[in-house]
Amino acid sequence: MVLVGIGTDDTLVDVETLSNKILNIRVFDADDAMWKSSVKDISGEVLCVSQFTLMANTTKGNKPDFHRAMSTNSSRDLYATFLGKMRQFYVPDRIQDGQFGAMMNVSLTNEGPVTLTLDTRKFEYVAVPGRSSRKGSENSNGNKDKNRSMDGVPSRPAGSDTPGPTRSDVEVS
Repeated sequence: MVLVGIGTDDTLVDVETLSNKILNIRVFDADDAMWKSSVKDISGEVLCVSQFTLMANTTKGNKPDFHRAMSTNSSRDLYATFLGKMRQFYVPDRIQDGQFGAMMNVSLTNEGPVTLTLDTRKFEYVAVPGRSSRKGSENSNGNKDKNRSMDGVPSRPAGSDTPGPTRSDVEVS
């Protein structure tokens, strides 16, 4: 099961990156060894469910803030594109989805304590105290990365439509 949260800054590049990652990440066992097979390797099925609540910001107060979630119409289009990419990269009949924006009862039986968050920009806005926020903060010339903001967390690339980082999550269970 893939829970898909679409953020205000998500793009077609994110769709392509995450589609490939979801289909090729090795999270299944093979020959009694863990982490050896992808969903493609096992000819598995993928259920995708749009989940705007993944975009909740809960850092202030007790009420979730969903301002980082993309608007309904835009996210519906990007979600449809995501499903199309998943079907293009795999067997179309093995990619299923729920009804976008609907209240659904979805049940999940996990075969172990594995839930992953796949996020194309996670390390752009997650700072670890006392450490650089990403490996290779210097380029091949020994110069500091130009996409680094004042607090050590990389800023968005110059061509970005939005001024600051936000979240784009896909929960894979």
